[in-house]
Amino acid sequence: MSKPALLTVHQALRKSFQNLENNQKTWASVLAECTPLMASLENLAEQSRALSNIQLSDTPLKDFPEVEDLLRFKLSQAMDTVLCKLHQNMASFQSLRDSISNQVSTVVQLYEQNLDSLDLATVTERSAVIPSVVDMLEWLQDAERHYRQQFMRRKILLHALSSDNLKILGSATTKWKDLENPRAEDQITDALCKVSFFMESK
Repeated sequence: MSKPALLTVHQALRKSFQNLENNQKTWASVLAECTPLMASLENLAEQSRALSNIQLSDTPLKDFPEVEDLLRFKLSQAMDTVLCKLHQNMASFQSLRDSISNQVSTVVQLYEQNLDSLDLATVTERSAVIPSVVDMLEWLQDAERHYRQQFMRRKILLHALSSDNLKILGSATTKWKDLENPRAEDQITDALCKVSFFMESK
C-alpha cells in the first residue's frame, strides 16, 4: 500500500465533498427561486383562460375592440418574461450539474490511476471519523447521478412550458414539485454529515 497514493485520493475526496456541499446549497437556493415563478405562470395561465371565457362584446369594454388583443399580448409577454427567468435558472442548474460531474469524474479518474498502489484493505478500511474510500466514491457518484437526473427532468418540463399551452402551464407548480426527490437529497446531506470529520482532518 502506498501512503502517498492514499493521501492524494483523500485530498481529492475532500475537495469533491466541499464542492458538493457548496453546490447543494446553491442548487436549493436556485430551486427556491423557481417556486414563485411557477406560481406566476399558473396565475397568468388562469387569467388567460378567464379572458377566453369572457365575451367582451357583452361588457362595457365592447366599445374598445382592441382591448382583448392588447390584454392577450400583455399576458403572453408576461408569461415569456417568467419563462425567460426560468431558462436562466436552468442555466444555473446546468452549471451546478457540470461542476459536480466534473469534480466527481476527476476524483474517480485519480482513484483509478492510483489503484495499483491501493490494496483492497486500504480502500475498504473505515474508522469512526473517516469513511472508507469506496464508500465516499459511491456517495459522490450517487449525488452526481441525482443532480444529472434532476437537471434533465426539469429541462424536459421547462421545454414543454410555453405561453401557447395553457393546460400544462395551469399545473406548472405541481409538475415542478413532482420532480423533487427528497430521499436522494437526504442521502446527500447524510453523506456530507458522515464525512464532516474527514473534511476537517488533514
